[in-house]
Amino acid sequence: QLQLVESGGGLVQPGGSLRLSCAASGFTLDAYAIGWFRQAPGKEREGVSCLSNRQGSIYYADSVKGRFTISGDNAKNTVSLQMNSLKPEDTAVYYCAVRGWSCSGYAADFGSWGQGTQVTVSS
Repeated sequence: QLQLVESGGGLVQPGGSLRLSCAASGFTLDAYAIGWFRQAPGKEREGVSCLSNRQGSIYYADSVKGRFTISGDNAKNTVSLQMNSLKPEDTAVYYCAVRGWSCSGYAADFGSWGQGTQVTVSS
């Protein structure tokens, strides 16, 4: 059974850092594209970052470029999102999702999702 589980969310002050992890079971992450998305209250789900080992591509939303880094650990079958210099506008529930071999910034292109982890950036 294909399953994604996010972890690592929490409360952090502006300027701080968090590292989110997406652990997969039932399939191997390196054969697919893994996306990170976020959804703030009252807003649509937006793409944050995507990694495709098969395509050899990485995508970042403009709002997080230079602050967030996506990486994969094939041995642990996880994909992580290192978030630095966090801002209050980064506050949202963060989700990881999987699709075929190519990256996309659109939530509708992803078929399987984790349950999400809350990130709150506040002083």
